[in-house]
Amino acid sequence: MFLIFLRSLVFNVLFYAVLVCLAIVALPTFAMPPRALRTVAGWWAKATQFLMRVICNINVEFRGVEKIPSGPLVVVAKHQSFWETFALMPLFDRPIFILKRQLMHIPVFGQFLVKMGMISIDRGAGVKALLDMTRRARAAVRSGCQLVIFPEGTRRPAGAAADYKTGFAQIYSACGVQSLPVALNSGLFWPRRTFMRYPGTLVVEFLDPLPPGLPKDEYIARVRDEIEAATRRIIEAGRKEQERLIGSAPSYAASGS
Repeated sequence: MFLIFLRSLVFNVLFYAVLVCLAIVALPTFAMPPRALRTVAGWWAKATQFLMRVICNINVEFRGVEKIPSGPLVVVAKHQSFWETFALMPLFDRPIFILKRQLMHIPVFGQFLVKMGMISIDRGAGVKALLDMTRRARAAVRSGCQLVIFPEGTRRPAGAAADYKTGFAQIYSACGVQSLPVALNSGLFWPRRTFMRYPGTLVVEFLDPLPPGLPKDEYIARVRDEIEAATRRIIEAGRKEQERLIGSAPSYAASGS
């Protein structure tokens, strides 16, 4: 476990060093179209994936990429880690994420998020925040963007009980486009609230798209059931792989603490 600790430490130092360097590189993109900044963000995602592989022995596998529809889309993804908040970006042409408002207040980084058109939400503002978020989401999707939503609202430990909110269904109904469910097991390898990075194969699985116009209750049930079934399957496989690699699944990732 000491070796994993050491690798995690080296990874985190390099991860933030790359982030700072790319933030400097990205400064001129404030005077450019948003696509230029999305390109730099894609470099960050790919550089991170490289560091994960060579330092932490974490391989990333994207399954079902061929199922991603072209054009405007509502993406609903499982959320276990900070990793997917930036790693999914290169897979879409014009991704827009719904993020908590506090991220917009981070110096420089927050301005980058605004430049890319990210949608912030004030979780304490209730119905007013949901209505504003829905309006902005509909406008973004109608302009051709792919809207990425984490329907549980916040990161959940790998294996934790599902906690899907209902607001994402209102956004889906308002946008009137296909919806793409996404399962993943990132919490086993990049857990929340710790700098530890555990080895294995991080899997992101794109499921079959859902058509527009489904009744809200049916849509919520299908999203929850399909994402959770796929997530349980790939978490189980990930834990078995970790047991082979390090003797047992990490107690932090396995317990969901």
